[in-house]
Amino acid sequence: MCLLSLTTSLVAQTLDTTKTKDSSSIWSLMKYDAKYTVKGVAHSLTRPLHWKGNDFAKFGVLVAGTAAMSLADQPIRDWSQRNQEDYPKVLRDFGWYFGSPQNYFAANAGLYAFGLITKNEKVRKTSVLIISSSITTGLLQSITKAAVGRARPSSGFDNYTFKPFSGESSYRSFPSGHTILSVTMAHSIAKQFDNTWVKIGIYTIGALPPISRIIEDAHWATDIAFSAALSIIVVDCIDNYLFKEKAYDYPTKKKLISWNLRLGGNQIGVIGTF
Repeated sequence: MCLLSLTTSLVAQTLDTTKTKDSSSIWSLMKYDAKYTVKGVAHSLTRPLHWKGNDFAKFGVLVAGTAAMSLADQPIRDWSQRNQEDYPKVLRDFGWYFGSPQNYFAANAGLYAFGLITKNEKVRKTSVLIISSSITTGLLQSITKAAVGRARPSSGFDNYTFKPFSGESSYRSFPSGHTILSVTMAHSIAKQFDNTWVKIGIYTIGALPPISRIIEDAHWATDIAFSAALSIIVVDCIDNYLFKEKAYDYPTKKKLISWNLRLGGNQIGVIGTF
């Protein structure tokens, strides 16, 4: 519940609360938001059907980058395990609770309730973006976890061991559910702010669960990297859709972080430009 209070407090203090729909009933706002949640999920899940050459190229870079980065999986795991005891327990606990589905959805429920009761359109839109993105990434995560069947680091097998559709928890390493949820929420909220330092603070909090999962020996580094990239892609996809549909009151000049996949001779990753 501390996470719920923290999230609601942050939004209440920092988001612009001047944009409201005072003339609409709470029930009508709920129906409106539910409609765009469903439409957002449907839009994001059907986007691959509309991909063109450049889209497939970007996906290829993501897959190739993940495969190349797998060479660093074992060294990163060795380093994290050597330094596990030095990583603060409070951060490990926070990483676990923040990325746990029950706490995650409780926090978003509190966020949405605040936006609904106060009829704050920006808060409601943020919550719709979070939940629709979470549903999409959650479905993709569940399917991919089962289909890939990658062994967790703690299983004793290496990072190239796979057992698709085994149903065993030891073979559900890829992708990382904690990472998907935490990055989805962090990216959705950070997009609502113009201040670079606020964005950095939000992304720092969102990075704690992924780091904790590596420290806890639950995931390989490539599980984390792919999951973070997937979350960013889905959030941006749905956010762009809501913007084009004029579903909510967006600022005239939309300020975004430009995210690009970078694959080179000495670097692999997702680069964000403010």
